[in-house]
Amino acid sequence: MNVAELVAALDESGRALADAADEAGLDAPVPTCPGWQVRDLLRHTAMVHRWAAAFVTEGHTSYHPDGGEPQLDGEELLGYFREGHAALVEALTKAPADLECWTFLPAPSPLAFWARRQAHETGVHRADAESALPSGPRPVDATLAVDGIDELLYAFHGRDRSRVRTETPRVLRVEATDTGDVWTVRLSPDAPSTTRTTRSDDSDGPADCTLSGPAWRLFLTLWNRLPADAVELTGDASLAALWREHSGITWS
Repeated sequence: MNVAELVAALDESGRALADAADEAGLDAPVPTCPGWQVRDLLRHTAMVHRWAAAFVTEGHTSYHPDGGEPQLDGEELLGYFREGHAALVEALTKAPADLECWTFLPAPSPLAFWARRQAHETGVHRADAESALPSGPRPVDATLAVDGIDELLYAFHGRDRSRVRTETPRVLRVEATDTGDVWTVRLSPDAPSTTRTTRSDDSDGPADCTLSGPAWRLFLTLWNRLPADAVELTGDASLAALWREHSGITWS
């Protein structure tokens, strides 16, 4: 996906997140984030948006700490969230293609990194807000979901800090039934190694465990935002359980 498409996704997801939070109410528990109420989700995401926007607008070339979560509530908190989200969208829209600033995952450019990271950060937290509603998380655009799976498997879990490891080599496969994309995740004592092919390409060999379903369900399941049975599982279920136990990405 290009930067403009990712910024558009960020814009849509942030608006949907705020609408879901408003509908659910700030006291509502967030099932996908145990211990959190909707106000905690808004405070966290509002802080992240302002933190990200600062790199884009101020050009910090090394890590810059966040400004902390706002101690706001009610309509004031909702307004603060909407304001920060809009400012991030505007910052990314107006940023030059040759933007130079700090990043923490591989990307074609710093601008591409921040557009992608915030699109998926906000998309996941949109699902969190919607999990507080009786209807639960809504589907994600398939192209966006595929890009989000790429970011999670290649970028986040391609790093040495990934905790998804096995003593002996194992293979986890992820198959998107709607787009035809197939990810083969090779697990070992080292960081996971991922390749993406299509269903028509069986060159990656057999898998110990396969998760299959629409791309948006796979995206949210891999981020532990949908239950394990939201997608079809074949093979060794303990490998899927290993993923759920050790794949979480936390703010630090």
